[in-house]
This record gives sequence, C-alpha cells and structure tokens, in this order.
Amino acid sequence: MSFNPTRARRSAFAVAAAGLLLTTAACGSSNDASGSSGDANAKVTMTLWTNSTTGPGVQFFKDAATAFHTQHPNVTIKVQSVQNEDYDGKLQTALQAGKGSAPDIMFQRGGGKMLAMVQAGQLGELTLSGDASSNISTGAQSIFQADGKTYGVPLSITPEGIWYSTDLFKKAGLTGTPTTIADLTSDAAKLQAAGTPLAVGGKDGWPAAHWYYMFAVRDCSQDALNKAASSAQFADPCFLQAGKDLGTFVATKPFEKDAFNTAAQGSAASTAGLLANHKVAGELMGAWEPGVVGDLTPDKKPLADLGYFPFPSTVDGKGDATAMMEGADGYSCSAWAPQQCNEFLNFLATADQESKYATAFSAIPANKAAQGSVTDAASKAALEAANNAKYSVLFLDTLFGSNIGNALNTAVVNFMSGQSSDPQSIVDAVNNASTKG
Repeated sequence: MSFNPTRARRSAFAVAAAGLLLTTAACGSSNDASGSSGDANAKVTMTLWTNSTTGPGVQFFKDAATAFHTQHPNVTIKVQSVQNEDYDGKLQTALQAGKGSAPDIMFQRGGGKMLAMVQAGQLGELTLSGDASSNISTGAQSIFQADGKTYGVPLSITPEGIWYSTDLFKKAGLTGTPTTIADLTSDAAKLQAAGTPLAVGGKDGWPAAHWYYMFAVRDCSQDALNKAASSAQFADPCFLQAGKDLGTFVATKPFEKDAFNTAAQGSAASTAGLLANHKVAGELMGAWEPGVVGDLTPDKKPLADLGYFPFPSTVDGKGDATAMMEGADGYSCSAWAPQQCNEFLNFLATADQESKYATAFSAIPANKAAQGSVTDAASKAALEAANNAKYSVLFLDTLFGSNIGNALNTAVVNFMSGQSSDPQSIVDAVNNASTKG
C-alpha cells in the first residue's frame, strides 16, 4: 500500500509519553465566492457538519455560531447533524464531490482517516491561535497534523475505559472495580447472574473491535505497538495473544443477549440506552459516553450513578497497566472553505467555548485551561487515568485509516460473534489489508 509518506506520521502519533495525548445533512458548502476573496468583511455563509444529533450538543454549535456571528456580523454558520454511524460515509461522498457538496466545517476524527483526506487535497491547512497552541497538548494536536501541518483543532479528548452503573454493580454484590481480566471475568459472571450484564454494541462493529484494541494495549509492549503503527502490520506475537485472550473472555458470555444485533447509540434499545435505563451494567467506550448516555436517560439528564474504571490488565501482558487508548474529537475546514473557517475553529478552541462544549457533551476538553469544567465523577476519573498513563495509543481503526481499520473491525466482529473461531484471522485481516493497500 502507499504507506511511505504516512508510516512515520502514524508512528509519531501512535504512542506517546505520559501527558501527551494521542492518541458525529443535507447540503454542503455554501460559502459565498467573496468569502475566499481575501476581503475579511465580505458576507460569508458556512456549513458545519457535526455527529451530534440531539440535545445540548447540537445546541452548543448553534449557540457558538450565534456568538461568532455577533462578533463577525458578516459570517453566518449553518449547523447540520449527521448520525454518527452514517457520518464517515456521507462525509467521504461529499468531499469527493468537492466544492458545493462538501461542508466548510466538519467533525474530524484525525489519524489515518484524516490523512486520507489530506492526501486527496480535501482539507485546508490551519493556523492555531497562540491560546490553542499553548493550552492544548502537543499529543492532542498531533492527532490532527500531517507532515508538520495542522488540519484540525481538537475540542475534547476521549480516553477509553469501562463506564458502568455503580448501583448495578452494588446490586450484583460487587464492592470494587476490577484491575485484572480475571477479576473482570468474575465480576461479569455476577452481573450476568443478576440480569444486568456488560454490553457491547456489536451491530455497529467498532464497539466490539474496541475490546480487541484494549487486549492488544495490555498484551503488547509499547515497542510492539510502535512497530505496528509504523508498518501497519501485526508482526509481533502479542497481537495473536490479544485475540486469544479476547476469545477466552468472550467464551465466558459476559455480554447481553443478541449483542451482535444491538446498536451502540441513538435509542433506548442501544447499549448506551440500556445502560441509561439500568438494563445493562456497563460497556467499554471512550469519554463521549457520559453525554451519549445522558441523552438517553428517562429524564434526559446525566446518569447519576455512572462510574468509570480503566481496562484491566492481562496475565503476562507486556503493556504497561496504565497505558491508555484514546482519541480526540476535533473539527477541520474543507479545502474550499473561506478564510473565516480557520478563525471560527480557533474561536471554538478557546477555554470559554471548550468549557461550554465540555458541559454540553459531558466531555473532557482538550484545552487544559478548560479542564476544570469537568465535574462529574466518572469523567474526572477518566481524565485522571489519562493523565497518569505512561503512554497512549490512538484508536486502532482511526490510526490505520478506513481500509485497514474496517478490515480489522470486521475480523474482530466475526471472531467475537462466532463466525470465525481462529484469532489468527484478526492478525491476517490487518496484514492482508495492509499488503493490498
């Protein structure tokens, strides 16, 4: 595959030292021709695509657009929502159609997925403000950089772990949280017996794949992860071991019935909805979970008993027990966006706006000056775990980009759902997709 310009980049943002963080429609762009003419006072209308579809998340962007318009009366921003699971496909189609179809401002996951957009000439280079440069960690910035240039502005960081109902854990007789997979297996059995198992939204693929990602982070050394990031190959035996350990855990039947016909988000029947209504005890997710769950509680308020713990360690795992898998949610400008797009993204990255973003999404802001706005116990625990991580790894599907990432996720789902019984199939899927390019 055409990895040459990307291997070093992937290696750079794949694994970092502690404190450095790596690692949601209608019409498209509607900017006036005058918007890119260099006249800062020309009337401009920009479109913004977000994967937030309901509640305070969407309202945050509408309020931010209004606030920016107040400061810049010539600039109007139209906010459009796209369902998260549909987002990547619709964005890819719009960007390929180019000017007139692509949004000016777009939700961005970074990593290999963003890199493909950069290489296709679909994103505009950005210049961060002094405030954003100094208050957002270089690790979080690096997720949205390629070849030394910036193509996205991070608004939040998303450390991964298990988000759970403290009430349901107590009801099942659990007095603490597990630190080893053996403990997690025992706890999952008690939760299953109590009628409130752990959950996985296998219908969407990626939530199941994240279980494999975390076993890999625990079983593989930092060096092995770095080599995989730079080569896009699972050469180290630890990646097979991660599959074996995942298989052993899945064989204990820790998840809800019909897990692979259950979606992850968006309705009361999704795993987030089941957790929000105390039908399941917890699930593995990134730090967007409090906001997603909060939108699905009966009163549409944050789940009062939501807790968080880091993914447990494996027996003889080579990865550091504190190592974190995470990503960042950011926004980019399309290659056809007017100059005011860059200014709007720096406006969103201010501590004031990121504090409001964090409140709206129950998220952890990327701007360190805004992280004091994190008040719920679960998110504070996730932030502490991220800050204490010896190193962090970007979500593997984001890291590898769509082709390899989709192959990896499909292989994991097939293995976890019983369509494949050999964990080697996961390793082979990545290596074969990497070879094909």
